[in-house]
Amino acid sequence: MARDYEIRAAFVNAIKTDVKHGRIVAASDFVRELENFNHYWSLAQANKWIAFYQPFFRDYTDHEGDNKVYFLANHGYVK
Repeated sequence: MARDYEIRAAFVNAIKTDVKHGRIVAASDFVRELENFNHYWSLAQANKWIAFYQPFFRDYTDHEGDNKVYFLANHGYVK
């Protein structure tokens, strides 16, 4: 079972900087970082976790599929 601190650490490690949207995270990057902690999630599980536990990240995906991309809203922070 995934430990909360490992999930959060994987999420923080997956955050990248984008010129247009600031701090962003892709579900595929989050899943890849989780694999470094030996936790194997699907993209759907990763999207569900981000939507529930990271309220300051907004979806701005411009394509179909489960590999969603989220950006950090103004004055938001990583929970």
